[in-house]
Amino acid sequence: MLMRSKLFVPASRPELFEKAMASAADAISFDLEDAVHESRKAVARETLSAYLRTHGATPAGKLVIVRVNAVATPHFAADLAAVVAPAVHMITVPKLESAEAVREVVTNLSRWETERAIDRPITILANIESPRGLRIAHEIAAADPRVVALQAGLVDLLEGLGVDRADRVAVQQVLLQIRLAAGEAGIAAYDGAFANVADLEGYKRECESARRLGYGGKTCIHPSQIAIANAVFRPSEAEIAHAVKVVAAARAMADAGTGAFLVDGRMIDLPLIKRAEELVALATGCQRRQTPL
Repeated sequence: MLMRSKLFVPASRPELFEKAMASAADAISFDLEDAVHESRKAVARETLSAYLRTHGATPAGKLVIVRVNAVATPHFAADLAAVVAPAVHMITVPKLESAEAVREVVTNLSRWETERAIDRPITILANIESPRGLRIAHEIAAADPRVVALQAGLVDLLEGLGVDRADRVAVQQVLLQIRLAAGEAGIAAYDGAFANVADLEGYKRECESARRLGYGGKTCIHPSQIAIANAVFRPSEAEIAHAVKVVAAARAMADAGTGAFLVDGRMIDLPLIKRAEELVALATGCQRRQTPL
């Protein structure tokens, strides 16, 4: 799943829909939650539903995501009913705090997919944005096979507790916890939003920090952030070259019955082989999107 950059688009702003789809973002996330005022949620839902029903072919490799309102809100059921459509690949579910809530989402998704004869299951990006959600992040990640990734919601998680969102130690601790929970469940992790759109250097630093922690990408709340995320989360040419060597050597050594071996002076075993295979797949996905370094 190539999702280095995920561009948020308010569902109440239909004039931005096609511009977003034409952007270089790997994924477009139409937002029915925080970006839409309470008084406009019903209209935004209808507007987005109409767009999704009439939307044509998605650009190659681009993911279409919808962030619905939280399961406990009065908007959740109507949101899901409105957006389950063939054009949608994934939904983001905010403020998840239990495996039971995930299973409720899955039950509703399955019902609408069956009624609408949608044969490609819509997957779930689970937001971790509360102390309880963080504490049981692995339970959320492992609740159902439709959950393909966790996403960090740092503003809600940290600032609601009076923790400075700019405190790098706090941010890294939370991100590592989420990444480890996702890793235990065998799924990916993605970083959330960076609110200061004028501070592109700050955004880049957060991208680089998240990538060092094994994250696959970061949210963009402005088009100016897309190129940065795409570049930071794309493997470098040196990384790709090394990964290709590792994968080739692993195949040769497997034929010889050797489990561990050296490549460029580094000891290689199963975890590093797996990571090399992931990097090669990621590089192939970037090439298909024809995005530059």
